[in-house]
Amino acid sequence: MEQLSLFDDRETSAPLASRLRPHTLGKYAGQKHLLGKGKILRRLIEDDQISSMIFWGPPGVGKTTLARIIAEQTRAQFVEFSAVNSGIKEIKEVMTRAEQNRKMGIRTLLFADEIHRFNKAQQDAFLPFVEAGSIILVGATTENPSFEINSALLSRCKVFILKALSEEDLKELLLHALHSPKGFGNMKIEIEEFLLSAIARFANGDARTALNTLEMAVLNGRMNEEAVLCVDEDILAQCMNRRSLLYDKNGEEHYNLISALHKSMRNSDPDAAVYWMCRMLDGGEDPLYIARRLVRFASEDVGMADSGALGVAVAAYQACHFLGMPECDVHLTHAVVYLSMAPKSNALYMACEACKTDIKEFPAEPVPLQICNAPTSLMKEMDYGKGYIYAHDTEEKIARMQCLPDALAERRYYRPGEQGQEKQVKEKIEKILAWRDSCDSGSGC
Repeated sequence: MEQLSLFDDRETSAPLASRLRPHTLGKYAGQKHLLGKGKILRRLIEDDQISSMIFWGPPGVGKTTLARIIAEQTRAQFVEFSAVNSGIKEIKEVMTRAEQNRKMGIRTLLFADEIHRFNKAQQDAFLPFVEAGSIILVGATTENPSFEINSALLSRCKVFILKALSEEDLKELLLHALHSPKGFGNMKIEIEEFLLSAIARFANGDARTALNTLEMAVLNGRMNEEAVLCVDEDILAQCMNRRSLLYDKNGEEHYNLISALHKSMRNSDPDAAVYWMCRMLDGGEDPLYIARRLVRFASEDVGMADSGALGVAVAAYQACHFLGMPECDVHLTHAVVYLSMAPKSNALYMACEACKTDIKEFPAEPVPLQICNAPTSLMKEMDYGKGYIYAHDTEEKIARMQCLPDALAERRYYRPGEQGQEKQVKEKIEKILAWRDSCDSGSGC
């Protein structure tokens, strides 16, 4: 079987993302947590110690590209499989050829894109050949492999999590596209840096989206009298299907608007909050970014005053994920108005911050023996679990027992306010503390 080449004669007519596909680790963008100097995956590739693996990550982060680089660097034959086009018969035919190649000293790297779409029978067909070492299986998935990959196959594969590319990674990639001979390096193109930042933010971690957007903008650019192709904000706005690309040229307004949304909700002003939310959407903001901020707000600024707020925010995020724009704008409006009108409490946020401060100051406080587990007789002899009281066995369903380390025994992190449902929580905590204090003072314990 002829090994697939990473280069062919159609390269100049291929889409920009295909033309710029890197062929070495040195030119690969992102995933520094796996491919940085001395990192585990890089060492495995450089030492030619590759075994079957699963790449789990969002679209456009370089899963296919990385598999091709591995095949090239380890001199393995690269075979790409699709769940749509490949049945059991096709899989077994390729596996038979791979086994023949193995006997001749030729390794086969089989890349299964969207491996979560392969059914159980298809996945099972890979298993004996993975076990025998006939193939190196590299599967790519956007779904959690724990739920989508057969356990027998998954147990024989190392899972690597690929992260969405940062805006800095994407901007670097876009600049490379403008200067590389494989990209637009042979053209004179004028595009301001803030527009590249807009594309990077619009792409939301997806290199393919970023490059496709740049390519469309360049193809629709205007040639000036000096034969320079100009890409301005209006052209890019049309390519991104947004009236306004950026909140401003350096991105500062991006943070100003999310701040305005937060502070309007915090101030119980639904009209202002909806306005700033719509401004962000109109400016091309990813609705999932807004939804994530609402989820944070639900616990940081509403918290126990209305625990239902978190459910509303999470539901809004899921609705945005299911529907996308433009339909999901009303779901965001629902959540923004709910959070604006909900009673407010930052007690959970303050509790978390105070606790983190103590953990830095007292980083290794021992667990009190009475709440330590004692699975062995030796641990019981060492008083592990001694004095433990099972709360369900008490009349009050509360045990008079210290659970914080001795150095922090008097600390109170969560201090509820009196807004909404948190008032009831405050009253309950005060009763519990008073009951425990009466025990400490010796009255009837």
